[in-house]
Amino acid sequence: MEQWEINEKRKEYLRKYRSSKRREERILEEIQRLRMDKMFPSVVFDDMPHAQNHKDLSNYAVLIDEQIQELKEERLERAKTYTDIEKKIREMADDNEQELLRLRYIQGKSFEEIAVEMGYTYRHITSIHGKALRNIDITEEDWGDE
Repeated sequence: MEQWEINEKRKEYLRKYRSSKRREERILEEIQRLRMDKMFPSVVFDDMPHAQNHKDLSNYAVLIDEQIQELKEERLERAKTYTDIEKKIREMADDNEQELLRLRYIQGKSFEEIAVEMGYTYRHITSIHGKALRNIDITEEDWGDE
């Protein structure tokens, strides 16, 4: 496997934390949507009689419980992913590489934002990023068959 392919796999591995965080946010949004729908149900004005569904509350409770369980599982997965990635970053020798990887893959900042925060040019940041990808100890075992 060529170096650029290895680097792409390493980036994919490092992106897992932000992906997990986005999934968690989507679940939270769905829970909020379900709660809002229950608090403020849509009103139908069509002059037709509508039966009241007595299962509405139990169906709602089941949906909320499912979403909360999914949220718990996603939070556990995110915590595990964060711990794994942070451990690999912490093992790196260069502090600038560590900081850049945290800012990029944990905090989700752009290279432009990182350059400003670290006080380097964009070009220098991309150079540090390339070195960091070569130096971080992420192997085929870590990225598996994703």
